[in-house]
Amino acid sequence: MIETPSYADALRILGCKEGRLVKVVGFASAAARTGWALAGGGQLVMGLADMRGDIVRYGEDVIRRMPELKSGVDRFTRTQRLAAAHAVVVVSAYFEALGEAKLPFTLDQLDRGDKISRGVPTQERFARLVAGLLLDRLPTPEPHLPYAETRQAVERAYLRMSEAMAGYVGGLAIWAELPVDDQLLLPRMLAEGPPAHALRIYDEDYRSLALDSHEFGVRSLVTEQPQPATALSRVAWLLAELAPPRVGDRPMIHRARMAANALDQPLLLAGKLPEDVSLPLLGEGYLSPRCRVAELTREATPALRSWWDDQRLLPDSEAFLAGHLTSLRATQAPLLVLGEPGSGKTKLTEVLGARLARSEFLPIRVELQGVGARASVTEQIEQAVRAVLEEEVAYADLVTAGDGAMPVILLDGFDELVQGGVNRYDYLERVQEFQAREAGLGRPVAVIVTSRTVVADRIRFPEGLLALQLQPFADEQVRQWLDIWDQANRALLARRDLKPLPAEAALVHGEMARQPLLLLLLALYDAGGNVLQRDHGPLGRARLYEVLLRDYTERETGGARRVVIDQELVLLGTVALSMLARGRQVITDEDLNRDVPALCHGGEDDPGEEGVDWARRATERFFFVRRNGHTFLHATFGEFLVAWLAMYAVRDLDRRRRQAGDEPLALVQSVDDDLLYAVTSHSCLAERGPTVGFILELLDEVPSAVRARCVELLAGLLRRSLHGRRRRHFTGFRPVRHTVTRRLAAYSANLALLIVAAAEEPVSVSSLLPGPDYLERWSSFTHLWKGQLGQEGWTGLVTALSAHRVVEGGKEDVVLGGAETGGLGDVVVAVATGHTPRHRRLLDLLLGALGEGRNLPYRDRVGILEELVRTVAVRSPAMHRALGAMWREDGADHAELRPLLHAMLADPVDRMGTWDQLVKAGVPETVLLELHQKSTD
Repeated sequence: MIETPSYADALRILGCKEGRLVKVVGFASAAARTGWALAGGGQLVMGLADMRGDIVRYGEDVIRRMPELKSGVDRFTRTQRLAAAHAVVVVSAYFEALGEAKLPFTLDQLDRGDKISRGVPTQERFARLVAGLLLDRLPTPEPHLPYAETRQAVERAYLRMSEAMAGYVGGLAIWAELPVDDQLLLPRMLAEGPPAHALRIYDEDYRSLALDSHEFGVRSLVTEQPQPATALSRVAWLLAELAPPRVGDRPMIHRARMAANALDQPLLLAGKLPEDVSLPLLGEGYLSPRCRVAELTREATPALRSWWDDQRLLPDSEAFLAGHLTSLRATQAPLLVLGEPGSGKTKLTEVLGARLARSEFLPIRVELQGVGARASVTEQIEQAVRAVLEEEVAYADLVTAGDGAMPVILLDGFDELVQGGVNRYDYLERVQEFQAREAGLGRPVAVIVTSRTVVADRIRFPEGLLALQLQPFADEQVRQWLDIWDQANRALLARRDLKPLPAEAALVHGEMARQPLLLLLLALYDAGGNVLQRDHGPLGRARLYEVLLRDYTERETGGARRVVIDQELVLLGTVALSMLARGRQVITDEDLNRDVPALCHGGEDDPGEEGVDWARRATERFFFVRRNGHTFLHATFGEFLVAWLAMYAVRDLDRRRRQAGDEPLALVQSVDDDLLYAVTSHSCLAERGPTVGFILELLDEVPSAVRARCVELLAGLLRRSLHGRRRRHFTGFRPVRHTVTRRLAAYSANLALLIVAAAEEPVSVSSLLPGPDYLERWSSFTHLWKGQLGQEGWTGLVTALSAHRVVEGGKEDVVLGGAETGGLGDVVVAVATGHTPRHRRLLDLLLGALGEGRNLPYRDRVGILEELVRTVAVRSPAMHRALGAMWREDGADHAELRPLLHAMLADPVDRMGTWDQLVKAGVPETVLLELHQKSTD
C-alpha cells in the first residue's frame, strides 16, 4: 500500500490557519504518542460540536481556494496539495452529515457531559475519538481505480468513523440516560445514517474538485473509452491542461529535453532502410496501447498470461499515464510495464519521454542494456545522461538545473539485467529505495521500468508496485495502423504496381498481426511483392523472420544465389551468437572484428580476408541499430538468428554425413561436428526462451526423413559429447573464455534439446543412452547441466525440456518430449527422476499441506521437508512457500527450521534466487543473512 495523507497530514500540507482545529489535532497526535496527561488534555476546551463547525468551514474554504492552492508551486507540491484537499473533503463531508443525522442526542449534549465518564476522563475519551476520526490515513483517487472503487474506500472510512463515534458515546454518562431501544439501535443508526449522507455530500464536493483541478478530472477519464489516438497525443494534451509547457530552460535541461523528442524519427531506427518503402514517423505510427493494470502483491503471478486475464483492462491508457504521473504513488514506487517481445515497451518509453519533454516533468530515458548492470540506480542514470549530453553531470545537479521540473526516469529493458547473469532480482526494491532517498532530499522522482513478461516470476515486488501489461492490438487497431502504413507507402508501392497490405490479409495471421513489431514486419515483407496478398495461409514467426531476412538480403545483393544469401545469414547469426555467449544485447566493433572471421572463415590458421572491416560488413544491414556499439533492431531478431544458425549447423552435419555415403571408412570415422560444437558450446540455447520456439518452427519445415537422420546423428554425438577431441576447427571463436566443463555441459544440453525438438515422437533415455546404466548416465548429465550452465541456462533448460517417468514391463525409463510438457522445476525431482506435471502438482499439494497443516507435529513436518531437500533436492516455489508458512506460524520453533534454511542456502546454484523466494514467502532477510555469515565464517 502507498502512504496517503490523514486529515492531520492534510492540515499540515495545506498550511491550515484555523487555530482551534490545529490545536485539537495536535492534542490528539500528542496523546496518541505520550498519553492524555502529558499531552496537556486538561487545557483542552474544544468540544465535538465546535470541532464539527470548524471542520465543515475549513472544507468549504479549501474547495473555494483550490485555484490559489495549485498556483505557483512545482508538480509534486501540487500533487501533495490535491491529495490533502481530497482528505479534507472526505472528513468534512462526514462531519457535515454527522451534525445533520437523526440521532437520540445532539453533539452539544455530548459536549455537556460529565468530566469523568465511566472512570475515564472525558477529555481522554475525546482524544481517542479525534485520533480515530482524524489521524488515520484516508483513501485517495488513483488512476487505475474507477471512481466507484474510490467511493467504496471512502464509505469504509466513514463506517470506521461511525464505529469510533459509537465507542465514544458508549463511554459517556449520557449513554445511561438513553432508552434501552436507543442503546441497541445506536450502532446501526450511526452505521447507516451519517455514512450514506456523507457519501452524497462527498460526491458533490468531488465534482467541485474535479472542475477546479484537472488531475481529478483525468482520474475520472480513465474509465471512459477514448477515441483512437497515436503517439500518446492525449497524454500531451492532458498534461498541458494541468500546466502550460515550460519555456526558458537552462541549456543543460534544454539539451536533455531535445534528446527526448523522438517523435519526428522513423518508427524503427534501422541501420539501412529499404529504399522502396517509407517507415512512418514515430509520432504518426505508434498507436497508444491497450493495457491491463494490477497492483502486485506477494501472491501475484504476473509471469503467467492466465493471471493477467483476470486483471482490470484500462479503457484509457493515456489518461492512466497522465493520472499516474500526477499521483502520490508515482513517487513512492516504480510503475512496471510488462509485455511480450515486440509489444512496444521500448517505443512506449520513447514516445512518453517525447510527450513529457514539453511539460512540467523532466524525462530521462535509460537503456539498461547500455549501462553498468551492477551499478546503482543513480549511477545508471548518470551514465545514460553522459551518453546524451556528452559530459559528466551528477544526477543532483541535473535535478537542480531542472528548476522544479519533476524527473521521470524511464528504465527500459529490466529483463536484460535479470537475464544477463547479474541476478538483480531486487532491482525494483533498489529503485524504490532510490525514490525514497530522493524524496527525503526534497527531490521526488517518478520511475517507470519496462521488462518482458516472462521474467516477472524472478523479480521481488516492493510494496505498492503497480504493473501494466501491454495487450496485443485489437482488430480495429490493426486496421488503424495499416491505414497509416497505406498513407506512407501507397505512392511508392504504386510505382512497382503493388499495393499496401490490407487489414484482411494481415488478420489471417492471427496473433502475428496483433503484435506491433510483427505487424510492421508483415507489412515490410508484403511490400517486396505483395506475397501476403496472394497467399492467404497463416505465416509463423520464424518463417516471417527468415523470408524477411532473405528477401531483404536478396534485394541488397541484386538477386544473389541461395548460397550467398545463406552466407549473409551466417554472418548475422554469428553476431547474434556472440551476443548470446556474452549475455549482452550490445556488441562492440572490437568484439565483432575478432568473432566474425573466426566463425565465418573457420580455421585458426586462416584469419580470413585481409583488411576487411567485419564489424561494418556484418552490421550495415537494416536489422541493426548503433547504440554504444551494435544491437539488433529488436532482440527477437537475435534470438531467431541463433536458432537459424544452430539449425544450419545441424543441416551441415547431415549434409557431411550423406556425402560420406557408404565409403568403407565412413562409418568408423567420427562425424565432423566442429561447426555444431562451435555454435552450441558457449551457452544453452534455452537461455532465451524464444530461441527454442524458433527452432521448433524451423524444424516444422524440415522433411521427416531428414529429421530422423538428424536425431540419429545427434544422439550419437550426445553419447560421445563428454569425450575429448584432439583437434577441432573454429577454435578461434571464443566470445567468452569458459572452462572445458562448462562448454561440454552447454554442448551436451543443447544436443539433448535439439534431439527432442527434431524427433517427431517422444524420446526415451534408454534409447539415447543404451546400456544397463542409462538412468545413472542421464542423472550425471542433468547434474552436470545444473552445476555448469548457470541460473539462466539451467532455468531455460528445465522450462524447455519436458520429461516424465514410465514403467513398462517392470523396467523404469524417462521419456523426453511428448504431450506432457511443462517446466520441470528442479533437476533431481523433475529431470533425473522424470516427474510429470501431474506428479509435480501432487508434490506442490504435499508441500502446501506441510506448510499449513496443524494436525502433524511441527518437528515431523520439518523432518519431511528436510528429507525432500536433502535426499531429492527439491527447490520448488512450493517448498519456499511451505518454509515461509512454517516460519510465520504462531509458536513456530525457529531453531528446528534454521538447519533446513541453511541447507537451502548452501546450494550454490541460484542461491540468490532461493534467498529471494524465501524472503517473499515470509522468512526475514536478517535470518538468512545470519545463516549465510555463519556459513562463510
